[in-house]
Amino acid sequence: MIRAELLTTGTELLLGSVLNTHVRFIAEEIFPLGMRLSRQVTVPDGAAIGEAMRESFSRCDILFVTGGLGPTSDDITRDLAAELFGVTMREDPAIIESITERFARRGFTMNASIARQAMVPEGAEILPNNNGPAPGLYFPPRKWNGHDAKSPHLFLLPGPPRELHPMFTSFVLPKLMDLQEKTAGVCRTFKIVGMGESRVEALLEADLRCLAEVEIGYCARPGEVDLRLIGAVEAVDCCTPLVRERCAGALVSEDGRELAQVLIDQLVESQATFAVAESCTGGGLADAITGVPGASRVFLGGVVAYANAVKSEILGVPAQLIEAHGAVSAEVAAAMASGVREKLGADFALSTTGIAGPGGGCDEKPVGTVFIGCVSKSGGVGVERFNFPSDRHTFKHLTTQTAMLRLLNLLRDAR
Repeated sequence: MIRAELLTTGTELLLGSVLNTHVRFIAEEIFPLGMRLSRQVTVPDGAAIGEAMRESFSRCDILFVTGGLGPTSDDITRDLAAELFGVTMREDPAIIESITERFARRGFTMNASIARQAMVPEGAEILPNNNGPAPGLYFPPRKWNGHDAKSPHLFLLPGPPRELHPMFTSFVLPKLMDLQEKTAGVCRTFKIVGMGESRVEALLEADLRCLAEVEIGYCARPGEVDLRLIGAVEAVDCCTPLVRERCAGALVSEDGRELAQVLIDQLVESQATFAVAESCTGGGLADAITGVPGASRVFLGGVVAYANAVKSEILGVPAQLIEAHGAVSAEVAAAMASGVREKLGADFALSTTGIAGPGGGCDEKPVGTVFIGCVSKSGGVGVERFNFPSDRHTFKHLTTQTAMLRLLNLLRDAR
């Protein structure tokens, strides 16, 4: 497989001021071409960029460098590349004209430092930037600094994602396609919710290795695991039925789609609407759902009934029911779900009521206890009790995930 490396530059990345999103974007873009990132390094502005480039030159076939193409004194990536290749810089008239027009449209005055972005090392190919002033640069393999071995294909790209992404898609990918591996495999990501990483491994790994030659990987987050299979299409296809069988009820998607997205897609397919009544999740369930584009086609709304009075006055939960069983109970969860379904006229409804902690628990209902109600299209009510002893943020996240998974499985069973 072609060896590719990513060098991200910028002191702001190492200070934590800016989130480095380039590795995910570039890795996902090049994988279908049979290429994978074998290494990703982040260095501060300055001489460290040149040192990191020299180290990568002897290791990889393709090197992507992001950042350091701007107008300020710390933007020296192009200068360091020119130094590595022992070439001079020239001012490109077309880039100057483009920057001048860009500034004129915005009513800005261009100064000498801005013009630095038009300096191009000899032998570099310009990659147009339609979303910013600084172009990208491409250097084909060549001898560098007296070395007999040639350099990798070198791409110097802007740091801002809004500039990098379209430049990569329009001008970098076409060049990479000429280099792509003709035997590229696939990477299939199975999204599994409600199972731990070690549980998924115990259920699957030994038998997957007996079935086919695939690379197996796991990425765990609270309440979910991504199972990643990489290999030839036929090999991954051979393993897929086993994953479906062993992870039934927990397998959300086979293409990496998130749970909320899959739930919305299933509701659209079922031509069904739903609503939510939340207590302990405090709107987290509605937030997860409305984070999906197009959720308005199926999600009618929700009620955050944190106080008992709101549960009674808005959702119609009898006060005596709360007094008899407590706000955190199967009975109240069922009444909340039924109440919001009736109030908003939805086909389905979910409810959450629990003890997020750190206080408020007892022997019968310790911190982490939660009841999740689900009302079906027919009016039938189901409630399940769970225990997620953790910090408040994780508790709310796990409850939200579990509630969405319950409705997803209900919809799938009804098909």
